[in-house]
This record gives sequence, structure tokens and C-alpha cells, in this order.
Amino acid sequence: MAGRPERTQAVTGSARRPRLREPSPPDLPAELTPATLPAAELHDGAVHAGISVAGVDLSGREAAGAELDQCRYRDVSFAQVRLSRVLIRDVELDHCDLANLRARDSSIRRCMVTATRMTGLSWITGGIRDVIFDSCRIDLGYFSATRFFNVVFCGCRLDQANFGDTDLSDVHFDRCDLTGAQFSGASLADTRFSGCELSGLSGVTSLRGATITASNAISLAGIFAEALGIRIEDAPSG
Repeated sequence: MAGRPERTQAVTGSARRPRLREPSPPDLPAELTPATLPAAELHDGAVHAGISVAGVDLSGREAAGAELDQCRYRDVSFAQVRLSRVLIRDVELDHCDLANLRARDSSIRRCMVTATRMTGLSWITGGIRDVIFDSCRIDLGYFSATRFFNVVFCGCRLDQANFGDTDLSDVHFDRCDLTGAQFSGASLADTRFSGCELSGLSGVTSLRGATITASNAISLAGIFAEALGIRIEDAPSG
């Protein structure tokens, strides 16, 4: 991953908040079994464990109650897949396509997602824990009522993503484009933003408890003022 996100302590008054912890990496065996279709097929109740899949098109599948455990996927298309009650655990996704994937009541744990297209992804009423999203495109993503824990977004495109009503505690956004992102009703206790593009952010009153860098604070000044009904005008000349 290009440049590990910094881990500095946020300070409120004299009390120090706990240092953000690195997400636990995927626990993969030394050797994985290469798999292609039909062994890698995604369907209701499918259990994939200890396999490596490359260059396979799984787009448009529907799966309920499936498990992906200790697997590696490279250049695999999950575009427009529909998932329900699915567990994804100890998995690496590299240069995959998850555009317009829809997941409900599903969990992803200890995963590494690298250079993956996730435009329009929808993850509803689920859990995302110990996951690193590195250099991913997640614009227009929708994460309603999802619980994030120990998650890092590094160098990701998240413009117009919707995090409304999510729990983003212990999440680090590092050098991400969050232009026009929506945070209304979200919980951001101990969430950290460093070096991000935050113009056009919505739901800024939900940022209570978050930590932002000085440069981001300056860029947010106008948004905060607008949310509070404060007018900003130039100082009189002379």
C-alpha cells in the first residue's frame, strides 16, 4: 500500500484519545488452490475457502448465505452482484470490479481491497471491520446503517459517497477525495481525516468527535459557517 496512513493521537482538552490501531491483515495460508468456474461460482450457500481466483467474470450473480474465507481474487468481476447475509473474511481483492454491487446484512472482516472499482456499491445494514481500501474508486457508494470498525480508506475516490446513518468510529480517511460526500446522521467518534478533499461535504454537524488536519479545517470553514447560518464577508478595504 502506497504510504501507510499516519497514526497520531487526537487531543481534546488535556485528555488523549487512544491511538488508532492498524487493521488486522487477512490471515491467508501460504498456498492457495487456483480455481476457476465452476469451482469459483457464486450462488446461494456457496462456501469458498483457501482458493485463488483470477480473471473470472462473476457479474450479475445473486447469493444468499455464502461465505468467502481465506481467498484471493485478482481481476475478478463482481459487478452488479446481489449479496444477502454473506460473510467475507480474510480475503484479498486486487484490481477487481465491484461496480453497482448490492449487499445487505453482510459482513467483511480482515480484508485488503486494492485498486478496485466500486462505483455505485451499496452496503446496507452490514459490518466492515479491519479492512484497508487502498487506491479504490468508491464514488457514489452507499453505506446506510453500516458499522465500520478499524477501517482505513487510503488514496480512494469517495466523491458523492453516502455515509448517512453509519457508525464510522475508528475509521481513517487518508488522502481521499470526499467531494460532495454525505455524512448526515453518521457517528464519527474518533474518525480521522488527513489530507482529504472535503469540498461540498453534507451533514457537517455529524463531524463531532472527528479529527481533521489543519489544512482540512481551513477548507471546511465555509461549510461550517453555512451550516451555522453565518455569513462571511471580506474585510473593508483601507
